[in-house]
Amino acid sequence: MMVPARVRRSTVDPILTRRVFTRGIVSAAATSSFGRALPAQAGDRSPELDRILADQGVRGCFAGLALSTDRLALANFPRAGQRMIPASTFKIANSLIALETGAVSGDDELFPWDGKPKAFKAWEQDLTLRQAIPASSVPVFQEIARRIGIARYENWLEKLEFGNGATGSDVERFWLDGPLTISAIEQTSFLAALALQQLPMSKRAQSIVRDMLRIETREGRTLFAKTGWCQATTPNIGWWVGWVERVSTPGPLIHTFALNIDMNGPEDLPKRLATGRAMLSALDIY
Repeated sequence: MMVPARVRRSTVDPILTRRVFTRGIVSAAATSSFGRALPAQAGDRSPELDRILADQGVRGCFAGLALSTDRLALANFPRAGQRMIPASTFKIANSLIALETGAVSGDDELFPWDGKPKAFKAWEQDLTLRQAIPASSVPVFQEIARRIGIARYENWLEKLEFGNGATGSDVERFWLDGPLTISAIEQTSFLAALALQQLPMSKRAQSIVRDMLRIETREGRTLFAKTGWCQATTPNIGWWVGWVERVSTPGPLIHTFALNIDMNGPEDLPKRLATGRAMLSALDIY
């Protein structure tokens, strides 16, 4: 399904438009009542995107936001508006908050390994913030969380309008086990503001995090992305979120996206990127 959004990029307040966009669309998803009056072409791609979920053998959803037209492409519309635990996709917002508050000095700050066994071998080494993002190092970001503290998280989650903004009392686990939750649609809106560097924080923090999320470039298109794996729910939830920038005149064309799927365990991890890349290809985004 393709639906109109409300994310503008000129003189309009990006925070106001994000609020209108996310609340309106998520509310519609909850009631499954959105888009009945849209023109026929607005939903042309919905069957194709739903087929991709079926072909990949997954239950999940996809949301893709085209910033040039302010329109959403959706697979499994009701689920796309359902909030879920962000897991390691929160490392995007976490890095922004860490840099903005000074909890971390820069992407080259080194976090020493404590010498104890970790869940993954990739975590058993000293890591900079930049290295901790692709390694998805929970221990590094738990150290960062202790530095930031619950009070500053509550303040910044409200400013960033990140999902339900809930932290609870466990500063080391709130994005891994809840109560923090966010929908796929809300992820696309948050990422749109980051891609445009319109979040209510310094350009420095946004520029550093944007660069840390850069995955690859091909044929004039650059992919920025982050995975997530929530193990606190049954089934587990797998995330893949990010955006694609395509070289264009007068400026780059940007599409943000968010995928989440049910997973039975680590054997399903590859399905996140396989399904997400199939969605981006079907939409001629990447």
